[in-house]
Amino acid sequence: MAYTSEVAYLGELRTEAIHLQSGAKIVTDAPKDNHGKGEAFSPTDLVATGLACCMLSVMGIASMKEGITKLDGAIAKVTKIMYAEPRRIGEIHILITMPPTNFTEKEKKIYEHAAKTCPVAKSLHPDIKQVIEFTYL
Repeated sequence: MAYTSEVAYLGELRTEAIHLQSGAKIVTDAPKDNHGKGEAFSPTDLVATGLACCMLSVMGIASMKEGITKLDGAIAKVTKIMYAEPRRIGEIHILITMPPTNFTEKEKKIYEHAAKTCPVAKSLHPDIKQVIEFTYL
């Protein structure tokens, strides 16, 4: 089996992950509320952000497959809410703002279904509340 990434502990609660196929790097830092400096994405930030990235990517795939209005310029804003005891991600709120295009009702349904059923959304534990909103300009 080929590895996807390699992660090195750099000290002081910081890691560096390298995507082995591309060489792209991500640095993480523990958040300030958990003994860290909060100078980079935390691992839980990456989980929440990964959900938004997956949603937009799958929506792009739907656009290509269905030949529907492109969503270039769509923006996803992410809020992660941590719960205590045990410390974990409790909620992920994502607001997806679609570009100022006249999407049909059918296109809206296709995009919203694609987002809510993306692989990351389906991989997260069901106890994590996913609150997904769409705004059409």
